[in-house]
Amino acid sequence: MKFLIDASCDARLVDHLRHLGHDVTRVGPDYPARLRDSEVLAHAYREQRILVTDDRDFGELIFRQRHAHAGVIYLRLDTTQIAVRTARVDHVLTTYSGDLDKFIVVSTQTVRLRQ
Repeated sequence: MKFLIDASCDARLVDHLRHLGHDVTRVGPDYPARLRDSEVLAHAYREQRILVTDDRDFGELIFRQRHAHAGVIYLRLDTTQIAVRTARVDHVLTTYSGDLDKFIVVSTQTVRLRQ
């Protein structure tokens, strides 16, 4: 799978996802660090990458402003512990593999999918 990791998200997720065999890019090293959220979303869509972010503003862009996307995993976690973050991402990738084109909100206890 192809992922774009937003600048708001823990950079250690890049290595984790690459270790799993995924094609991963990140805002900062692979795209300009100061991209607006709409530009990040446009890059992800154009390259058919699933956006992984900690930034809730992408929901506004997608649901209110109707920006196109190839899938978003919004990590709404109350921890910065990488073990928790990777475990939650792994859970989404295995349990919801057929729904990764949706807007997915991930908390420490739940996963919610939005069309």
